[in-house]
Amino acid sequence: MSRSLLVAATASYAANCALGGAVAARRLDTSGARWVHHAVYVSTVVLTAAAAVQLAVRGDRALWRLVPVVAPLSAIPAVSARTRGHVALALAAAPAYAAALSAPRGR
Repeated sequence: MSRSLLVAATASYAANCALGGAVAARRLDTSGARWVHHAVYVSTVVLTAAAAVQLAVRGDRALWRLVPVVAPLSAIPAVSARTRGHVALALAAAPAYAAALSAPRGR
């Protein structure tokens, strides 16, 4: 069974965390293109939803390990990006992505 959507969702999540971290550390200035971070967030959400559907259709147990990302991904737009809460929410999804990737394949 292929988990390519799960891998793509995780990669998008990691890229968005890296981008946000670089901006927060002032290693990257996106003041003229803040939409990039938002676009990668939307990509992450869409890919994660598609991965969840794919896992559900296949009856893959990784779905249950991915479910916890719903809370932080849903809440993060409501928290100012200039706060530690935004960072904490973003990082709260990492264990679920890792657990889903490492889940044994199948039912």
